[in-house]
Amino acid sequence: MIVRFGYVAMSLEIQDSSPSKTMTMARFSKLPDREAGLRELERIAAVNLHNTLRLLRHNVAEGIHMYRFSSKLIPLATHAELQDWNPFAALAEPFAEIGDYVRRHGLRVSFHPDHYTVLSTPRPEVLISSVRDLRYHVQMLKAMGLDARSKNNIHIGGAYGDKPAAADRFVEHFKELDPDIQCRLTLENDDKTFTAGETLAAAQRTGLPMVLDIHHHWVNSAGEPASDWWPEVARTWESPLARIDVPEGEHLPPKIHASSPRSATDRRSHADGVEAGPLLEFLWEAAKTSSHLDVMLEAKHKDRALFGLMRDLEAYEGEGVKRLSGGSVEILP
Repeated sequence: MIVRFGYVAMSLEIQDSSPSKTMTMARFSKLPDREAGLRELERIAAVNLHNTLRLLRHNVAEGIHMYRFSSKLIPLATHAELQDWNPFAALAEPFAEIGDYVRRHGLRVSFHPDHYTVLSTPRPEVLISSVRDLRYHVQMLKAMGLDARSKNNIHIGGAYGDKPAAADRFVEHFKELDPDIQCRLTLENDDKTFTAGETLAAAQRTGLPMVLDIHHHWVNSAGEPASDWWPEVARTWESPLARIDVPEGEHLPPKIHASSPRSATDRRSHADGVEAGPLLEFLWEAAKTSSHLDVMLEAKHKDRALFGLMRDLEAYEGEGVKRLSGGSVEILP
């Protein structure tokens, strides 16, 4: 099984490369010239996009072919008071440059909209803002010229005192989304509410591909190994919805999230790095049924954690692990 690793948004190795520089609404509201303020937001966004391209170049140089974009590329883009502002015309060139680089180097990129983007909500105003946020993420991917292989990963959302009803609302609200939003979504189990099994059921009902978070599963399960769910989860990546925009003959590998707990008393928070041993236990099992797998590392130390994991995996050479590049390995079951 070929496994590619990626990291989230920020680099600890490249100086002054934040793709999430921002301006608060409080500061924006105090500016005497609104149009000048909008131009300043666009300037900040241009810096974020420039830094994103720097990070992608860093990744390619290191042999890393997975990356999660920051959702904060355009400050205040979804704020209710700025809905008359369209920043994409001013940012067309840097967005297109990123998309061109992604395509030329065959990178797998994604977004993870923030936790307040919830389709299980019973509140109409929250649903409206959630759909607006999903539309924003799709607009960014389209501005890059990227097809539906580039996804926006979300959770089901809250249970609101009735988990089955919340799951039903998620399915109903999903069906009301525009098709171009639907085909760019993936669904992930969370660490408090919806388990891997419950998330899988929702994925199967909607046709969404599921991202299995093995850390979330560890803290929100009955104790069964995450690998027990893998064959069914992997099959969600073969659904018609998951196959949209995948060229004939190509394969979009299933994707998981991996991280390690910060401590024995803080099991939900992410540690600085990722322990190789528990991750390998899952990968060896997954390799029995899958040929390719992409792993997004959700560690506090970002790319530095990825480099550390790759060094640790070298210790397993001869035990079914073969390093292929700076961000990929082959796992033999």
